[in-house]
Amino acid sequence: MLAKSLTSFEKELQSSAPSLGQEADARDFIALLKPRVMSLVVFTAFVGLVAAPGTMHPALAIAAIVLIAIGAGASGALNMWYDADIDGIMKRTAKRPIPAGKISPGDALGFGLTLSVASVILLGLIVNVTSAVLLALTIFFYAVIYSMWLKRSTPQNIVIGGAAGAFPPMIGWAAVTDSVTVESIVLFGIIFLWTPPHFWALSLSIYKDYGKVGVPMLPVVAGEQETRKQILIYSILMVPCVVAPYFMGFAGPVYGGVAVALCSVFLFLAVQIWRGVEKAQKQLFFFSIFFLFGLFATLAGERIIARMLA
Repeated sequence: MLAKSLTSFEKELQSSAPSLGQEADARDFIALLKPRVMSLVVFTAFVGLVAAPGTMHPALAIAAIVLIAIGAGASGALNMWYDADIDGIMKRTAKRPIPAGKISPGDALGFGLTLSVASVILLGLIVNVTSAVLLALTIFFYAVIYSMWLKRSTPQNIVIGGAAGAFPPMIGWAAVTDSVTVESIVLFGIIFLWTPPHFWALSLSIYKDYGKVGVPMLPVVAGEQETRKQILIYSILMVPCVVAPYFMGFAGPVYGGVAVALCSVFLFLAVQIWRGVEKAQKQLFFFSIFFLFGLFATLAGERIIARMLA
């Protein structure tokens, strides 16, 4: 499947229909970038940048965040290009620009590739090579490893593919330090372990759509009960990683208290899902978004206040 995708690039680039391009407007191209996903990427990258030791010129920091956002959007566009065939069948994605006929596959592919290359090169030239390499790895992991390979071949797609969404705080950290450290790996680990329960909680409600298009999401392949059990397992595994910043000394007591409180609620909802409480599925999905935001916002807030008082 991956080889087929790579050899089809040239054909897709030549497939842009003028009529489709004329119908598209700026909002359609913005939709290709998956702005909701991009906002999470920007936020966690910003936290990684703020939490990192050392200082960075504000202009460079803004440039780094903007380029990370562009790179994240580029990988979203490449994902939509590749998934256009199944997006048109699934209710949740049928109105995306390509299946809706607003943007042709070739235009989406060209758009995604251009932004990918530009964001990586500019980040390397303006900030540093380490952050640029991590951004390139993020784009490759999401567009190729996850979208083209894992998503349609294994029920562990979200587990392994979750790495793509976990890289941004490492990129932000590397933008300041020009290095990958244990602390940045811990931030990576939090999002990596958070992703499976977050997404599986949603997939329990929409897994029939995935079944129709042959995507082997865990509820489709292993069933609802196994998915509930895996949500609980990954939620438990996530807790030590979440509290680690406090015990490692790069987060303070406020973060420690918030982490314990948020993990308690997360685990409670995961147990409810494991017990078969159906309403807990959506509750965990929405709470998990608040969970990640609250956790990272507290970490960033502590570091900003500490620097102001220093």
